[in-house]
Amino acid sequence: MRLPSTPRNRLYAILATVALLAAGGGIAQAALNGSDGPKPPSRPLAQAVLAAMQAPKLQGITASVRITNNLLPAGSLPKGVSSPLAAGGDGKLWLSADHHLRLDLHTTAGDVQAVYDGKRASLYDQSSNTTYTIPVPAAAAAKGRDGQLPFGDLQQGLGSLLRFWNLSGAKPTTTAGRPTYTVRISPKDDGGLLGAAEVAWDAEHGVPLRAAVYAQGSSDPVVEIAATKIAYGPVEASDLAATPHPDAKTVEINPDRLAANSGPTGVTGVDAVQRRLDFHLAAPAELAGLARKRVELVSLDGAKGAMSVYGSGLGTIAVFQYRTADDRHGSLSDLNLPEINIDGRTGKELATALGTMVSFERDGVAYLVAGLVPPVAAENAARGLG
Repeated sequence: MRLPSTPRNRLYAILATVALLAAGGGIAQAALNGSDGPKPPSRPLAQAVLAAMQAPKLQGITASVRITNNLLPAGSLPKGVSSPLAAGGDGKLWLSADHHLRLDLHTTAGDVQAVYDGKRASLYDQSSNTTYTIPVPAAAAAKGRDGQLPFGDLQQGLGSLLRFWNLSGAKPTTTAGRPTYTVRISPKDDGGLLGAAEVAWDAEHGVPLRAAVYAQGSSDPVVEIAATKIAYGPVEASDLAATPHPDAKTVEINPDRLAANSGPTGVTGVDAVQRRLDFHLAAPAELAGLARKRVELVSLDGAKGAMSVYGSGLGTIAVFQYRTADDRHGSLSDLNLPEINIDGRTGKELATALGTMVSFERDGVAYLVAGLVPPVAAENAARGLG
């Protein structure tokens, strides 16, 4: 079964959680990986993946889920902003055979409900008593699972993946009381602070039941999304219906407008980008020991800015810069974060187990430095923009 990915809005990290739950054509992506319970027979990875892809179509799924988060520092979000991604919590998920979805999450930051009815996705945030809605294109007809991807092609695809990633075999495990296969993937080269990721799927039904991300050198996941209980079968229409909130504020999100007004413009190169900016472009050939790979003109709600990329792979550092009057996206000024000195300027730093962001302003220009790198690397990159 495939679930249409839910678009994410930059204002609410809640949507990132919903996207994680929806991504990859599965739903209940998580579970406590217990050692007790049924385990599937040992299989080569390619065979285990192919069997999951060819699993019979399901009539529906009902799952209890748990989200554990150790990523964002406590108290870093602005006052009044809640996020399951920051708080973690427990909830329940329903998914029908026609891809309709409802997810209820109960967190320390308030309750959240996400609903997809085949045409629109909505998200209700209890802490602000606000419902966000966004239209979603009709899902393409589900493709059959009767051998569409030949076994040889799958082996070739896994072989290409192994050129850049360390990929474990399909380890027989138990997840949410179901027999599952668990795979661990880690970068072969510089992965920055990213250590590895794991995913477990139901060996009989092909449904992802657990997803976890690990930082370098840590045996405990930074983020884990887990199904603690799951049942397969038809889902009642009442279980998929959104709970009415007549007094809630409604915010309509226009994805076409967001796409048109924000993102890359296709203009690349230091000289070409500089000609289109009304401020000096800071893009040295090297930053924090990393060579400059790309400079591109970007649009931020219609305003012009620049993105520079240094290094390659997961150890890449990205630099965004734009007029402070156009600061609609990337500044960390509203967050309750530690302050740092960037060559006499006061900046803010968001340091997590998986990466770092540094934000500061200089001469009417705002800079945002980000990467899956430790704080010292991001700070050195920020200071190198002088």
